[in-house]
Amino acid sequence: MPSLGKSTPAEKAEDGYGRVRGLRAVARRKSAVAPRNQLSELQKSQAGRREGRGWKCLEHRPFSLMSVATARQAPLTLVRAYSVSAGARLRTPRPCILANWPRWLNARHVTTTAPPSQEAVPLRKHLKDEAKRKKNAAKANNAGATKKQPVDPRLEQWELTVGIEIHAELNTAQKLFSPATTEASGTAPNSRVALFDAATPGAQPQFQVATLLPALRAAIALGCEVQHKSGWDRKHYFHWDQPNGYQITQYYHAFAKHGSVSLTAADGVPAEELQGAEAVRVGIKQIQMEQDTAKTTNIGSSTYHVDLNRAGLPLIEIITLPQIHSPQTAAAVVRKIAGVLRSVDACVTGMEFGGLRADVNVSVRQRGTEGNGANYSGVSGLGQRTEIKNLSSFKAVEDAIIAERDRQISVLEAGGVIEGETRGWTLGASETTRLRGKEGEVDYRYMPDPDLPPLIIASGLVDHLRLSMPELPDETVQRVQTQYALSAKDAKTISDLDDGDRLDFMEETVLLVKAALDNKTIDEQKIGKLVGNWMLHELGGLLTTTETSWDSMSITPQELADIIANVQRKHVTARVGKQLLATLHDQDPNRPRPTVEQMIEDGNLRLRPLTEEGYEQLAQAIMDENPEMVNAVKVKGQKGKAMWFVGQMVRRGDEGTVEPEKAKEVVERLLAT
Repeated sequence: MPSLGKSTPAEKAEDGYGRVRGLRAVARRKSAVAPRNQLSELQKSQAGRREGRGWKCLEHRPFSLMSVATARQAPLTLVRAYSVSAGARLRTPRPCILANWPRWLNARHVTTTAPPSQEAVPLRKHLKDEAKRKKNAAKANNAGATKKQPVDPRLEQWELTVGIEIHAELNTAQKLFSPATTEASGTAPNSRVALFDAATPGAQPQFQVATLLPALRAAIALGCEVQHKSGWDRKHYFHWDQPNGYQITQYYHAFAKHGSVSLTAADGVPAEELQGAEAVRVGIKQIQMEQDTAKTTNIGSSTYHVDLNRAGLPLIEIITLPQIHSPQTAAAVVRKIAGVLRSVDACVTGMEFGGLRADVNVSVRQRGTEGNGANYSGVSGLGQRTEIKNLSSFKAVEDAIIAERDRQISVLEAGGVIEGETRGWTLGASETTRLRGKEGEVDYRYMPDPDLPPLIIASGLVDHLRLSMPELPDETVQRVQTQYALSAKDAKTISDLDDGDRLDFMEETVLLVKAALDNKTIDEQKIGKLVGNWMLHELGGLLTTTETSWDSMSITPQELADIIANVQRKHVTARVGKQLLATLHDQDPNRPRPTVEQMIEDGNLRLRPLTEEGYEQLAQAIMDENPEMVNAVKVKGQKGKAMWFVGQMVRRGDEGTVEPEKAKEVVERLLAT
């Protein structure tokens, strides 16, 4: 029978420990996993007896002859999907070889049935539909009630404290400790798995250096101190989504420490937490790299499908200090960190697509007391905390904290005791649910990973990345606010929406408007403010009214620039400009469409201003028909109602004949006489 033979000295050196016994055992048992048509008669009869007793004989691709170094890195093609019974007893995994996989799978109630195809519903749509449902229900149940919800009077006696752990998937091409690809779109379950990802005996982790770069960008952007030397630890626990029986992380020696994020009222921090300050600072204890677990999908009441494609994906865990004291601020922290990660291209996707998840640690204590004396991350005098796992939206972070805060207050006021436990949260629920008792360091049995050397990061690499960092979100908001004369709120809104795509659209439109007006002395701030208002109010309102996403919006920067330029040159009125925008939005983007100039000419929309006498006659006619409005302005001094006459003139005048500015001038002159 062919075998791998002896390893060369180079292979042993690359292996680091020379542990090839498991792989040799796989090769020696190669015949046991050969295709059925290559089995001997005796083997066929034995296989038949096994199937008769309920065993399922799986067909595996036989191992080809390869060196130890090659075998350790070769992708492993597993069964398409397998499922684990929820009632299966979880034990310490024993070494197994591929020849025994049918027996190993069957003993753990595992089947090779592929999961039924289900129509995937995007999380963003699910959240939107749920928000609509809750909003409509609130309107039906609270007809006539005030919009502002009453503040819970108990909060005057109780103080909330929150710490957050954010898990973000790094934007890399390979997994953290194997060369398997991270590409997941359109791939079958268990098709992106290397030997180490599947915990194959003898396979050892190999740190993929490229995964460090996005992690470093994230650490620098969050103001952390990058450690010259860090290490890897094993976090032991047994679950079907963790093939090795442990997770490799950086619990004791993280690669980045002592960062912070700064938040203002524009970020969503309530005034009571700001306490008169311009910003509140939330410290970051550390950022550590770690593996992701496999993906489990619940099928029925007692079966889970396990997909190892996600096992071993590179994550960073960002751990904040427990310095957050309101649910709104907690959601703002997650939103702020997500924006920073996106701006430096460190994270694959946002929360809406599963690339970022948050766990929150919640505790309460009576104000002015030391709680039960608990100490978390160096902050003492806190109450007993509970952890809420796997929150997948900013709204879920806020709602889950509110529900858990209220639950803990109710328990303590009733004389009960808060237990340290892990709890879950379901979208639309009114309270958290207990999942399991909270594990501690002793339960996880942390230990240094013996298969991985320390991680040494050169200062030159950190300096290079620091100099090449892109513009961060706060810097972008400040620049937009200064360059285009937008308010802080408008600058942040347009910078944050759609991952910055709207800001790119706006800046391109500003350049096109400036070129169309052909005036080198024109104030860029004036154009920027004008375009910003059209983007936020006219175009933004149009998208909201028609429930159109930004990605499916068909209007181009050139079309918006042409509309704004024609309004500025007084070729059309602002009202006509808005109509042109709506018409372009309704047209099919896949079919040829006329330019803005063609639409103006074909629709005879070009401004034909009235004469001075025409303006006065139209204004006087409206005033004669509405003496009570004239009396309100002249006698009662209600100057604001003068604009009512301007609106009437624009409506009554022929299309494209009345300019609001000129109409306002005439109305004010007539009312002053």
